[in-house]
Amino acid sequence: MDKIEDTGAEVLGAGMLDSNPDVLELEIVDGDAPVDAEAVRRVIDAHFGDADMLLAAGPIDWPRLFVSDMDSTMIGQECIDELADFAGLKDRIAAITERAMRGELDFAAALHERVALLAGLSESAIADCLDQRIRPTAGAATLVRTLKALGAHTVLVTGGFHAFADTVGAALGFDRVVANHLGVAGGVLTGVVTGDIVDNTVKRAVLIDEAARIGEGTVSLAAGDGANDIPMIRAATHGIAFRAKPTARAAAHGRVDRGDLTAILDLYGISRDHWVTD
Repeated sequence: MDKIEDTGAEVLGAGMLDSNPDVLELEIVDGDAPVDAEAVRRVIDAHFGDADMLLAAGPIDWPRLFVSDMDSTMIGQECIDELADFAGLKDRIAAITERAMRGELDFAAALHERVALLAGLSESAIADCLDQRIRPTAGAATLVRTLKALGAHTVLVTGGFHAFADTVGAALGFDRVVANHLGVAGGVLTGVVTGDIVDNTVKRAVLIDEAARIGEGTVSLAAGDGANDIPMIRAATHGIAFRAKPTARAAAHGRVDRGDLTAILDLYGISRDHWVTD
């Protein structure tokens, strides 16, 4: 590959994975100077564009822990934006959500601001929203169930709400759900979030604590799409940015820009014979 030498690296070998002929594997090693990992990534980006990819410093082993964001990752929607539509406030709340996902606003402050706008909305709107609006991202169930079948512990961790995440997590097969709690009283939303906020610090802590519980050397996989996912993505053995905002994409070890969530299985070289599908 031309220009790879400018990064201090050289391509030792390149070929299609035996387990998945759709995946190109490059083995890149130190050349005459220490490898500049970011420079390697820029060269690969220049040659392969928006190809789905995963960069690792060593052999890519299957994960024993999978921690994922929910909104715009495991599902195709932002739950609070869809819920806001039932209150006639979707555009206003979605604008705040977008800025928070890009890292332009403090997550906790933005969450409190959005939830406060929902005060007085009927609790029944949550069930209606789940039924009418919330749908899993293509490949989500196959990804979770396949990783579980291969021995991974799976955790859904979200800055969203248990009122949505518990249903989504159960449907997709997650072992554990970590989320925020919407205040409800008298059958309506109170406009407050109760308990501690699940923010980027909590997401990272969940990944680290679960990996420690499983054992030293645990290979962990994290997936997310926004600024709130960056610490978790960086802390994982393999952090994947799924159709992500630029800040999350730049922080990740890998990315999925083109495929659905089963592209992660492809990147691990997990043969489709092992996939657990509906």
